[in-house]
Order: sequence, then structure tokens, then C-alpha cells
Amino acid sequence: MAATILDSKPGEQPTDGGEDADRSMLSTDSGSGDDSTDGLSKRVPCCPLTPSLSPRKRTMSQSKTEPPLLRTNKRTIYTAGRPPWYNVTGTTFKEAFVIGLCGGSASGKTTVANKIIEALDVPWVVLLSMDSFYKVLNKEEQELAARHEYNFDHPDAFDFELLITVLRKLKKGKSIKVPVYDFTSHSRRKEWKTVYGANVVIFEGILAFANKELLKLLDMKVFVDTDSDIRLIRRLKRDVSQRGRDINGIIKQYNKFVKPAFEQYIEPTVQVADIVVPRGGENFVALDLIVQHVHSQLEKRKLRWDISALASAHQGQPLPKTLSVMESTPQVCGMHTIIRNKETNRDEFIFYSKRLMRLLIEHALSFLPLKPVSVETPQGTIYDGKRLSGKRITGVSILRAGETMEQALTAVCKDIRLGKILIQTNHDTGEPELHYLRLPKEISEDYVILMDSTVSTGAAALMAVRVLLDHDVAEDKIFLLSLLMAEMGVHSVAYAFPKVRIITTAVDKEVNDQFHIIPGIGNFGDRYFGTDAPSDVCESDEGMDF
Repeated sequence: MAATILDSKPGEQPTDGGEDADRSMLSTDSGSGDDSTDGLSKRVPCCPLTPSLSPRKRTMSQSKTEPPLLRTNKRTIYTAGRPPWYNVTGTTFKEAFVIGLCGGSASGKTTVANKIIEALDVPWVVLLSMDSFYKVLNKEEQELAARHEYNFDHPDAFDFELLITVLRKLKKGKSIKVPVYDFTSHSRRKEWKTVYGANVVIFEGILAFANKELLKLLDMKVFVDTDSDIRLIRRLKRDVSQRGRDINGIIKQYNKFVKPAFEQYIEPTVQVADIVVPRGGENFVALDLIVQHVHSQLEKRKLRWDISALASAHQGQPLPKTLSVMESTPQVCGMHTIIRNKETNRDEFIFYSKRLMRLLIEHALSFLPLKPVSVETPQGTIYDGKRLSGKRITGVSILRAGETMEQALTAVCKDIRLGKILIQTNHDTGEPELHYLRLPKEISEDYVILMDSTVSTGAAALMAVRVLLDHDVAEDKIFLLSLLMAEMGVHSVAYAFPKVRIITTAVDKEVNDQFHIIPGIGNFGDRYFGTDAPSDVCESDEGMDF
């Protein structure tokens, strides 16, 4: 495709000094953040839930008061509500739109990227920098870099294999980890940044168009064309102030490596660009055209996720084989009678709910794969027994009601790790939205017990399972546990994720017009925590606000 060169009236040149150092993602403009798993691998103490017994009003988060962007600290990912990125079959229905920004060093690629992000005004935008993917240098190369003798502008300086793998996963909406490069020590930092999903990915780098496999992942290719003298001035300012380098070393490196590399590897790639942008971030005509095109592409990729379609999709179908309903013994039936009774006071509701949760957890653990093992008894004889066939178990609760099951899990599974997911319903679209995510480190290797107190439509469970799959948890290692489920929710989850084991103490047949289970148990979260639901809004049986 021939490149379109877009120009507008000359304006002031950018004053940001060129590209930022260590900018694999920008916290104010991207769907990214620090490694959200730092510190989560520590064991969770078995602390009992001690909910206050005094009634209190429910406080509800309003996403409109938060910036529509992902926020993070070292452990948690916050969002203003990510809508579904998958369909009712559980498969992702759209890929992120990837914009590639190429140009010489200090040409203003990051400035252009920030302007695009600002003008797009859409949630879940990730800015990914090629600078994060410099190769790890050996001792000899480190010494060359210290003397400004190492060519950081050559294609061999970049880890294209890792870069392509990361960008391919990010395009599919999966969770990825991005290395952080330290330009002062010329090495990767120990901490990697975690990025999870996006509607738009902006990938920028001096050699963004230099690899054929990389080009295949780019939906739009933009070349930022800036005068070489301006680029040199910006590079001098940046490397002195941000990277702690001396002027002589910068000029030496520029003449020996940067300028020749631009002429040999970077400038020729302008031929594959869809758009060439002179003068970078001040070229508003070019930026407007880019933003209009991205908006039109996002509109074409949009797919409405209709929760009402779940209600009729599986009527009359037999319950799936992946469902296990705990035997309704007289004890279990008696406890259900107590917690379903609207006259039951809160103390008794909590007590008998906890008893059922403990029984449910014990029942669920019987489905974990075990391997034979022999141990020696104190009498010196051998006992042939069983042991978990896997590395470990992790519990993940769907907030808020699913959190009530954590105490039963920690009481049964010693030193288990815990994660949390908050999913609520958008009042305007009716779609479930992801608002909060905290998962332990290396969860992909674990058996995951996903907990929610009740499941009616299955919407929250579907999104929670999809999140786990995006973090590379194997589908057959996910166990969905709930005290009470509706047939509709069971079918929805089983249809979308046929390998997920579904375990509950009871299944009710109906769901009413407000998607509440009938006969049901009422609003579990309100009854357990002693909160009063607002008269115009009622939290669903899945912990989502309708």
C-alpha cells in the first residue's frame, strides 16, 4: 500500500525532548501497569471472615467517576469497567487494533502516540515501546555499551522473538509481561510489567517495521518523519537529562551508530507505511485522519453481548456432565431450608452458609487429580495413599459475595493463595464489566477454585473464567464452585467452557425477569454482610449490579 503523506500548517515543535526513557507503558494513557503479581505469591494466612453484625448500607462504585482507563499498583489492576471481549461461546470475538509507529530516534513517536490516545478517547489503550525489548547484554557487550561502542540501533540489538510473542498475545487480549530496560546500566530490571488486554495497542519503535512477522501484526503503519537536526537536539537533551550520559559520548554514538542505522534500516521502511506524518505531534491533520480511521475500525469490530440470549439458548437441554451437585442429604436439605427462609436472622444465615461452604469445598477437592504415593507409618509399615497430582491450588473469588467462601477454602487447604475479581453490570448496556483484578503470580500452573456464592445467568462466571484463560490457566484446571446455581447459568458456563468442572450444593430451575434464581436464596451478599440494597438497584445473585 502506498504511503499517504499528511501535512498541515507548521506549528511549534514538540517540547518534550523526544521519546521518554523506560516507557514500555504510560500509566495515565494505557491499559498497563506495574507487575500486578508482586507479593501475591506469599501465602495467605487463614484469617476468619468477621463481618460486622450491625446492618450497614451498601456502598456502590460508580465507574463514571473514574477515568476510563486501567489503573494499577504493584498488586492490583483497576479498570473503569472492561466490557466483554468474548462471545457466548467463550471465544474472543475481536482482536485489538494495533497501530505501529516507526521513525528515527527522538523523532517524536511517543508524542504522536500520546496525541492519538488523547484524541481516541476510548478505554483500554496500551502503549508498547520497542525499547523494552533490547536483548540482555553479556559482559563483553556491557563493556562496549559503557564505552558507547555498542550499536543499540541495529536489528540484532532487539529481542524480536520475545517482542512478536508478546504483541501476538496482546493482540488476542491475553495477559502478558513486558521487560523493563534500564538505559543507565544497559540491562533489564528484575521487575517486569504486567499488561492485560486492550481495544487498541500502539506499538512504537525505531525498527517497528524492520521485521516481516512483526509487520503482519500491525493493522495500521505510521511513519513519523522529523528533520535529522531536530532529532539530534532532542536526543542530546534526553540522554543527558534522563539517561545520565555525557555529550561527547552521545555525539560519538550518534555519528557511529544512530545516523548510519537510520539511513540503512529505518528510513527505507517508510515504503511500507500507510501514513507518513511530518513534524510528529504537531501535525493535527494527520492525527485526525489516524483517529477517524481507528474509530471506524473499532465500530466494525464491535459486537453486542446480549445477556438475554443466554436465557433461551439452552432451554430443555439436559444438565451437562461437567456438573456435580452435592448429594442432598437430610443435613444439606435442612441447611438449605434455613438459608432460603427469608425470616432467618443474619447470625443463623452466616452460620449455616459457612457450614454448606465447608461441605462444598470438601466435595470439590475430591475432583482434583491424585497420584498414588507410599508413606511409612510410625509402626514401620508402608501405607499406599494418594497425593495431589499438581503443583498447587489457588482460590479466586468473584467479589463481593464469592469472597465469603474464602474462609472455608483456607480452613481446608493450608497456605492456599488467593485472588479476586470484581465484575459488575453496566446499567446502560446490560453487559458485565471487569472492574478489578488481582491474581497470584504464576497462576497458569495451578488448579484454580473459582468461587461465587450464587450463579444465575452465568454472566459473571463466564467473564471470570475468560480472565483465567487469558492468564494461561488451563480450562480443565478450573473448578467453578457455588452454593446455588440456576440451570441457565450451568448451561451457559458449560456451553462456553466444556472442560470447566461446575460444582454446587443445589440447582434451581428458573430465573425471573430480573435474572434472580427462583425459588432462590435472595441477595446472598446483602443477607451475609447485612447491607440494604437500594430500592432502584438490586445486586444479582452473581454479585453484579443490575
